[in-house]
Amino acid sequence: MRAKINMYLFEHAVNSLFRQKFKTLFVVLVLSTLIFLLTSVFFISNSIKHELQSTVDALPEIIVQKLGGGRHYDIETSSVDEILEITGVSSATERVWGYYYFENAGVNFTLVGIDEFEEQYKKSFASAAKELDFSKPTMMLGEGVESVMDKNYYKEYFNFIKHDGTLKRVDIGGVFDTQSELESNDVIVMSKDDAREIFNMSKNMATDIVVKVANEDEIATVASKIKLLYPDVRVITKDDIKISYQNIFDYKSGIFLALFVVSLFTFFIIIYDKLSGLSSEERREIGILKAIGWSVGDVLKEKFYESFIISFFSYMSGVVLALFFVYILKAPLLQNIFTGYSQLKTSFALPFVFDIQTLFLIFFLSVPIYIAATIIPSYRGATLDADEVMR
Repeated sequence: MRAKINMYLFEHAVNSLFRQKFKTLFVVLVLSTLIFLLTSVFFISNSIKHELQSTVDALPEIIVQKLGGGRHYDIETSSVDEILEITGVSSATERVWGYYYFENAGVNFTLVGIDEFEEQYKKSFASAAKELDFSKPTMMLGEGVESVMDKNYYKEYFNFIKHDGTLKRVDIGGVFDTQSELESNDVIVMSKDDAREIFNMSKNMATDIVVKVANEDEIATVASKIKLLYPDVRVITKDDIKISYQNIFDYKSGIFLALFVVSLFTFFIIIYDKLSGLSSEERREIGILKAIGWSVGDVLKEKFYESFIISFFSYMSGVVLALFFVYILKAPLLQNIFTGYSQLKTSFALPFVFDIQTLFLIFFLSVPIYIAATIIPSYRGATLDADEVMR
């Protein structure tokens, strides 16, 4: 037969918690805070991992950059035709892009130039190309850029400062869609001619070249062939970028690990205190219950109900607060553990990622352990005679 909840014992457990309301409230606050902290960091970590993975998936297979004295220089557009002759290369596209510092807001925008009829290496740029008016200086904005410009009263156009100090007016065509906010949140898409004019770049030069390989297994081979063809270039594959992102994320995760260890240490101090023995008041209560006829099983059930109510309520409170803090308030302060404190970036909203494994992990690290830490010393007291317990 299934064990049923004894409502009389459950009611007694609830009344017992209310009789010790200050102690109960303190334990709930401490547990809820620890669970909230751990869950928030897990949520932030999962969301940023999801964004990074989406960003890496949208990258081209190979990026070719020209180097000189260890610095990045513009590359000749004629290199595109030579790269296309390499076996295994399905397409090669010159890229015109760079950073533009908007002093009023203290942020860097990423300007990307595209052509109307060229094959776009990102789906988001393909959708932007369909909406962009190439007949006049127009640009499509990422959501973060649109928000920054709107706050600075640039709703219809924006004046870019060129290298000679003159202004170039570019109309705002709208906001382009993207699957990853981290990928294009700070991006401005415009024609290559307009981008070259802002960056003072000649027609036969490009920032770099992106290469698409038909067979993913041949990416390393094609990359080595490009390196042999141009010894003065840096060839970056998608795997190289993925490793770089992972290294940065692992470094940031070290801070999270320290926070995680401190939180667990605090939690297990509470558990150790519970396991070290019952307080005189708790021993007296168990003694009275045994004296009036309660069995060992009744005492343990009542203590189970008490610990379950406290731990489960704390768990639910911590998780709900973490959801609100991370996905509604956008995790102020904690998000900076992973994204950094620099003001030279536009903010982005963390995507909602529901990870059931995280919720189960937090649950099993809190609720069962707290219940066990309550039941074990209670069992020791309940197995003794009533007069011995009360002494």
